[in-house]
Amino acid sequence: MKTSTCPSSVCLLFIFTIFFNSVTASRFNIPRLSPIKGAILQEPEIRSSERNISGDYEDLFYNQTLDHFNYRPESYSTFQQRYVISSKYWGGANSSSPIFAYLGAEAPLDNDVLFIGFLPDNSIRFKALLVYIEHRYYGKSIPFGSREEAFKNTSTLGYFNSAQAIADYAEILMYVKKQYHAEDSPVIVVGGSYGGMLASWFRLKYPHVALGALASSAPILYFDDITPQDGYYSIVSKDFREASESCYQTIRDSWSAIDKVASQPDGLSNLSKKFKTCFPLKTASELKDYLLELYSDAAQYNQPLRYPVNVICGGIDGEASGSDILSKIVAGVAAYEGDHKFCYFSPNNESETAVGWSWQNIKLILQRFGSNIIFSNGLKDPYSSGGVLENISDSVVAVNTVNGSHCLDILRKNYGDPDWLVKQRETEVGIIEGWIAKYYADLKELKIYDNRNLYSRKI
Repeated sequence: MKTSTCPSSVCLLFIFTIFFNSVTASRFNIPRLSPIKGAILQEPEIRSSERNISGDYEDLFYNQTLDHFNYRPESYSTFQQRYVISSKYWGGANSSSPIFAYLGAEAPLDNDVLFIGFLPDNSIRFKALLVYIEHRYYGKSIPFGSREEAFKNTSTLGYFNSAQAIADYAEILMYVKKQYHAEDSPVIVVGGSYGGMLASWFRLKYPHVALGALASSAPILYFDDITPQDGYYSIVSKDFREASESCYQTIRDSWSAIDKVASQPDGLSNLSKKFKTCFPLKTASELKDYLLELYSDAAQYNQPLRYPVNVICGGIDGEASGSDILSKIVAGVAAYEGDHKFCYFSPNNESETAVGWSWQNIKLILQRFGSNIIFSNGLKDPYSSGGVLENISDSVVAVNTVNGSHCLDILRKNYGDPDWLVKQRETEVGIIEGWIAKYYADLKELKIYDNRNLYSRKI
């Protein structure tokens, strides 16, 4: 891959890692780290017709290399990779205005463009060109012509890994800089959760492409032999216990209560009716997995103005005195999901995200989201689940808070955002402004140096 030269100080490592002190994973079977799932849950009033990318954004495709690292004949195959650009507020190449690039993660790109607000919210301030790049094997960026072929076997899935993904991003960003004659424009890459891990790794691997990285809620230390592991579900348990001890105890006792009912004649049928499931339960595990995901999502996306952990515990604790354990759990579900729903959960249709993330997480990323049973006995104080909670160096900066929720800092600004969130975003922007100011100063010195050398050679 072609490299470019830059002032030595510009080429120093800059990684900006954000970690909110809450949960950093999701789901029992497939620990998924979507930065926007909570945002979508919080705004159900948005109609699908309003989720189309607006006219300010251009939907494009790049003829991407299948394999960036080998030289087998099949490695020269290509596929169409989707990226989206907005140049509405870009200051132009002549002013070396920056490029903000969002690195897509384990989902199609559409919702990222809609809900990741850090880029458009700051585009006027920085006069930035905005670029969003879809992760290979997701959305419309599927190699081999179809999902069926791409997920067919380990040979076709062999190109589905993080190293190939960040090489994709580098190739597209260098192409965009060339197309816009923006070779001197600094690039800031942004990612959330797994995408934040990609942003961090991208800055390490391709420092000639990206000046810095904003990695929101990125568990970049959550690997064996790097950070002591205590288990994601222990942290979920801790969140509920801090909200309400009685709520925590009720949920903890509910697992055995579910098993007890399920073991009785017509037990699964009774559970289906009690919990208003959208399909007859076949096993007790189906119900427990649903509840586990509900509690995990509530903890992970425990956003201001809603605080779903408190909503669930309010329903559980607010149930009439003397009610049985499962009636209290049903009340918690109704409080979270809405008691107007005809049924509360339906069979999981495996999406490309579910299948793709399962492959990435188990086979390639090799993260260890501990297997602690939620709300079990013997709960230990959890560690930080691999987020960076303190500065690693002068250029690897952590901004954290005891409040917040997963990737909240890079979501859209909203009226009523708490002061701590507003200040946190201002801190992030201030750090990025410092990077870019230093870059411009170094670039100016480099051009003066080059002009002097050119003048000397002419003489």
